[in-house]
Amino acid sequence: MSFGDPNNPYGQQQGGQPGGQPGYGYPQQGQQGAAPQQGYGYPQAPPVQGGYGFPGGPTEMPGGVKAARVMLFVIAGLQVIGAIFVALAAAAVSAAKNDATLQEDVQFQQLAEYSGAVLWGIVAFAVVWGVLAVVLAAKFGKGGSGIRIATIVFGVITAILGIYPFVVMGLAHTVLAILVVVFVAKSDGGAWFNRQQQH
Repeated sequence: MSFGDPNNPYGQQQGGQPGGQPGYGYPQQGQQGAAPQQGYGYPQAPPVQGGYGFPGGPTEMPGGVKAARVMLFVIAGLQVIGAIFVALAAAAVSAAKNDATLQEDVQFQQLAEYSGAVLWGIVAFAVVWGVLAVVLAAKFGKGGSGIRIATIVFGVITAILGIYPFVVMGLAHTVLAILVVVFVAKSDGGAWFNRQQQH
């Protein structure tokens, strides 16, 4: 009796099949259902191929990365200023060493020689470190993940040197270096540098 029941979906499908063959249309329905699934799955493929969760990556440098870049230039400027002051101190030590009244003081001469060498070494280091900061900042536009890692390492070392031994002059360096590391290490910073690496 259920065969002719209009409320029975199986009875209606069986009754409507050509030739009265039960289940004749099931393979066709399966085949018709497969085609939309293939068409539905195909558009989902390109986002998977994009990688990193954002196809193509960001097209504009994130604000945090821009800020880190500016801070690197500021650090370079502070390095130059510090190098000038240390160079003046080294020159003063050299002048005192050449003072006729102090030339007979052997201990003073030895201390002046040592101090002068240390101060000029600090000047050279400050200049090199400032140049490195400028180079890293200049590479932000096209650099890849290697520039990001180098910047993080630079920031960590700068922050440590700002704490010791250059405590007085290094406080600003420490704060700026920590901010550089934070901004570059953030997810948007990683997205920017990874995107650049693929080009």
